[in-house]
Amino acid sequence: MPGTNLTREEATERAGLVSTDHYVVELDLTTGEERFGSTTTLRFGAVPGSSTFVDLVGAEIGAITLNGTSLDPATYADSRIPLPDLQAENELVVEATCAYSHSGEGLHRFVDPVDDRVYLYTQFEVPDARRVFATFEQPDLKATFDFRVTAPSHWAVVSNSPVAETVEVSDAASTRVFETTKTMSTYITALVAGEYHGVEDVYVGEYGEIPLGVWCRQSLVEHLDADDILLVTKQGFAFFEDAFQMAYPFGKYDQLFVPEYNMGAMENAGCVTFRDEMIFRSRQTVAAYEQRANTILHEMAHMWFGDLVTMKWWDDLWLNESFAEFAAHHSSVEATRFTDAWTGFTNNRKNWAYRQDQLPSTHPIAADNYDLHAVEANFDGITYAKGASSLKQLVAWVGVDDFFAGLRSYFTKHAYGNTTLQDLLVELQEASGRELDSWAAEWLQTSGVNTLRARFETGDDGTFTSFAVEQTAIEEYPTLRRHRIAIGLYDVVDGRFVRIERIETDVRGELTEVPELVGLRRPALVLLNDDDLTYAKIRLDEQSFGQLVEHDMAFTESLPRALCWGSAWDMTRDAELPSADFVSLVLAGVGSETDLTAVASLLRQGQSAVNLYTSD
Repeated sequence: MPGTNLTREEATERAGLVSTDHYVVELDLTTGEERFGSTTTLRFGAVPGSSTFVDLVGAEIGAITLNGTSLDPATYADSRIPLPDLQAENELVVEATCAYSHSGEGLHRFVDPVDDRVYLYTQFEVPDARRVFATFEQPDLKATFDFRVTAPSHWAVVSNSPVAETVEVSDAASTRVFETTKTMSTYITALVAGEYHGVEDVYVGEYGEIPLGVWCRQSLVEHLDADDILLVTKQGFAFFEDAFQMAYPFGKYDQLFVPEYNMGAMENAGCVTFRDEMIFRSRQTVAAYEQRANTILHEMAHMWFGDLVTMKWWDDLWLNESFAEFAAHHSSVEATRFTDAWTGFTNNRKNWAYRQDQLPSTHPIAADNYDLHAVEANFDGITYAKGASSLKQLVAWVGVDDFFAGLRSYFTKHAYGNTTLQDLLVELQEASGRELDSWAAEWLQTSGVNTLRARFETGDDGTFTSFAVEQTAIEEYPTLRRHRIAIGLYDVVDGRFVRIERIETDVRGELTEVPELVGLRRPALVLLNDDDLTYAKIRLDEQSFGQLVEHDMAFTESLPRALCWGSAWDMTRDAELPSADFVSLVLAGVGSETDLTAVASLLRQGQSAVNLYTSD
């Protein structure tokens, strides 16, 4: 019995039988506190004579009509409505009542304890649009949507497109008729309704105007710093429209901060939802504002990568999220005041990936999401953090300019369609000239993390006579990957490490010679993977580590310091550095650390070193 599950095989079979055209979704939110009315009219093509099913979860069915013929509501079982004997063109009407959620799935209902106001919002990813209307619940059966929502007249009602018409149905209720959406997947449709407070603005850019809205519940209005949220939003649109050379595709852009949200945020097309803890009730650190900006930019990046062009099936969910992670950090550095965003990524997300990748539970990034249950089980540090780290390495491997050139071609070619990873690789290969199939096999279909060490010799004059990068892997996961890395040479100037030389090189196999460094003077510190381009543990040579200790990790920039902190912790975990030495290094350097994510991480690691890696 399928229950609420759906397999990839079933989705593939259904996509071969039907092609969706248009949904009309009519919701009545005036029917009580527990349930709401839902009527779905779905027009779709099909192979004549074939049979399939439509998805609907937790509903009470009133009537089912297929091509003018009534179907028995009793056939509804296991969250599916069978659709027999289909025609070339079909119209399905499903009348039902559905339940409000209190778990964040489907249509969530919240009563604010401060003032008893009611707030509703949807959360549909991965498979929960089917808790609100009848749907083909898979990302590759895209359609256009007309939403018609009856609600109390004093409520705000927001969806993916603007309201086209408001029709009064009683003294207290009205129906908001929304404009037809662009073509999109069911999981990025959305509805938010209630006594929300809204602030409106307009972004004016190269491609025209984008109406903006920022929304929150009434009890948080005094804390809503809409100006800062809108500033980051406008900076994001300016960056992405220029980088992608493509207008924002979904018309208006509302950002809604909603209560009891069990996600961080969700990239519903033109109707993005965020947990309302991101509306700060008290003074916050710079790190908190940076994280909020990162989340805003992450969801905005999805408007192109994920919403405009969407994965065919959930196998590529890692790619969807990894791209948004990369794009958010990259745009933060390039377009906002948070120019050290990559430092936070290294200290937070990447350390999470390294930790997860060295556990017995590690798995390849490209998980086999054979059904919906597998999708939900594979939300972890490998999928997100290692996936994002590997995508950052892919950008370095092909080059950032060629990466964005490939993206522009990808968006143009596949707009409003569905793709797989291979479709993206084709465009990146064309733009860069790099062969990427073997890169993908090494990085996405294997587990484990490589370790990189500098191997060099110096002459009597202090210059390098040889320089190479050694790569190793553990026996259980022996893959040696190709890496594009930077090597930084640092000297101490006025008590701080300053980079005096930087080169980039490709690392392949066990040993890669780096002739560009031969003849250069050996500096105080040699840093492999400078700028954190690849996903690998790095080892510092004895002199470089001694210089770090002597100068208490004093760098002029935060990112190389984060890399050195990470190297010291990896050496401690791998029993190459005594835990007492690591703790001493933390105590000497944490007081002058400027990145708060690093401070939190170092304190955790120092505590672990004391509790787990010392004998007394």
